[in-house]
Amino acid sequence: MKAPVWLLPTLALVLGLALGGWCAWTWQTNAYDKALAEQAAAYSTDREQAATAVIDWQEIQQDARRALEDRLQVNDETHYKELRDAQSNQVRLRDKLATTELRLSVLLNATASGGSCGVPATAGASGLVHGATRAELDPAAAQRIVAITGDGDQGLIALAACQTFVRQALR
Repeated sequence: MKAPVWLLPTLALVLGLALGGWCAWTWQTNAYDKALAEQAAAYSTDREQAATAVIDWQEIQQDARRALEDRLQVNDETHYKELRDAQSNQVRLRDKLATTELRLSVLLNATASGGSCGVPATAGASGLVHGATRAELDPAAAQRIVAITGDGDQGLIALAACQTFVRQALR
């Protein structure tokens, strides 16, 4: 039996198409794999750069936060030192007033009607202040005045600390 004449060219054509398809498929797979690998490398590089930028930003923010915390710590220490000093000064003043080591007095207006209004004046010859008429305050009233001024001092110190805090936070 003799094979028909058209069988050999047809078989060569089918074999050529199969071989050509396989070659094209292999080339296309390699080209796509290369493109995907380049894309993955570019994406990986972008992600690394973004991660590095975020880490750098976080370090800058942490440094700024540490600096602010340090400044606030110094301000707090200063505030509490001023407050302790004012309180100790107030306690010393109260003790001096209580032991009559110190007496508070007020200037009297000599031209006011009614003279001294029944308030005894200190002796001019034995006092330290010459010329003006003065009257001593009751020790209990002096204590209340010192307490009021102490509260005012504490308020002013707290206000100064708050203002310093706001200035530091706005920097």
